[in-house]
Amino acid sequence: MDLHSFIVRAKAATYVGDGKKLLSYRPGSHDLQFHEGTYAYMDSYFGGTDFLGQEVVYHENIPVWVMNYYGYILRPELITPSQAGHVIKVSLSAMYGEGRFLGGFEHQVGDFVYTDTSEGTHEHFTGKEWITYEGTRCYELVYHGGLVKP
Repeated sequence: MDLHSFIVRAKAATYVGDGKKLLSYRPGSHDLQFHEGTYAYMDSYFGGTDFLGQEVVYHENIPVWVMNYYGYILRPELITPSQAGHVIKVSLSAMYGEGRFLGGFEHQVGDFVYTDTSEGTHEHFTGKEWITYEGTRCYELVYHGGLVKP
């Protein structure tokens, strides 16, 4: 199984796909999980309006890929947390539909424009996503990650 393709399917099935939430194994965390064959994906994050999290892919119970992220509302007078969540889910669903999860992507949802830009491949990357309203950036998320090697 191709790791990149598994990551795309896992991301599409969890947060974006309103996947089944697990019991929190850390107080206050939101935990999502996806399994396919010998691969498992876990996404655990804290917060809501502003949030921080980590995604981990395991192959045969060994961590092989990790991504960390931190997202926050910059202009609460321009976008609500629920609007940001909606724009993110719709936009990421479109990106995952293209079979990828890294940047070079722009998507309009109503009056909002979602943009994702990154450097690198799934093996080693950094990136940023943001939402603008009438040209003003009102939400932003930074992320980085890559392969885990012993």
